[in-house]
Amino acid sequence: MSTVVGNAPAQFAPTASQLDMAYSVCRSIARSAAKNFYYGFVVLPVRKRNALSAVYAYMRRCDDISDDSTSGPGDRHNKLLDWLDEVHRALAAQPTDDPVLLALTDAQRTYQIPVGLLDQLAYGTAADLEYGQTEPGAAAVARYQTFEELRQYCYGVASVVGLVCIRIFGYRDPAAEALAERCGLAFQLTNIIRDVKEDVAMGRVYFPQEDLAQCGLSAADLAAPQVDAARIRPLLAMETDRARECYRAGEELIPLVNEDSQPALWVLITIYRRLLEKIASNQYDVFSERVRLTVPEKLTVLGKGILKRLL
Repeated sequence: MSTVVGNAPAQFAPTASQLDMAYSVCRSIARSAAKNFYYGFVVLPVRKRNALSAVYAYMRRCDDISDDSTSGPGDRHNKLLDWLDEVHRALAAQPTDDPVLLALTDAQRTYQIPVGLLDQLAYGTAADLEYGQTEPGAAAVARYQTFEELRQYCYGVASVVGLVCIRIFGYRDPAAEALAERCGLAFQLTNIIRDVKEDVAMGRVYFPQEDLAQCGLSAADLAAPQVDAARIRPLLAMETDRARECYRAGEELIPLVNEDSQPALWVLITIYRRLLEKIASNQYDVFSERVRLTVPEKLTVLGKGILKRLL
């Protein structure tokens, strides 16, 4: 008696030249869009640099879909789901000619990045869609009642990024995971403090209602035509202290990742930490102009990171 065994469909495998092209596209996206993040990429070995660039390009695509002001929240949500369907098909070895998906799939397999984490990265970019209207001119509203609620938001948009990054960096001690989550929280708190003016213009106030009340403020105070910087300063100082505490987790994380990735993580943490301290040294004036590190300031950090890798 014989049996007939059906042939399983062949899995798609890109050529080396296709992967080289795909990673080149992702590096270009990261170089042009990741104003702070890319400095850390530069210090990594080539394969890890390529993988992080692929993850960043994937996140950038998710962000672009979620932030598309030409579509309503419902349409953006559906487009994001369609994009995730494409991602899952590519990760299941179905053919694709999208360079971002080619590179992401290779990186995911090489570093065994859980697909669930990639899904969470996408869902994190869509977090603001849950609040409906977020277009310019919308009334400012405090989105979260407690800091714990804000922490959950930051987990989706930043801590998950940290968990993906350490998969690429490499680590053995499971304690690295909780530290990466806190490091991501530090980065996102820094972004929230820096971007108050831009977020308020979109009707978004990320500071928890309980923190605003503790400082005698409301969301409307942040959206006033002439913001009273002295009144806002205690709120920003309080959130800065929280971010500083989380950056200490980053210090603990550095020795837990593989040695060839430690300088890159040091560069990332140092750039974001110095940005936070620059905001503090400017007396938390984030309304007159957007505070940022200059290119020479970032290159100085990068140079030290390169030395750390060489020594």
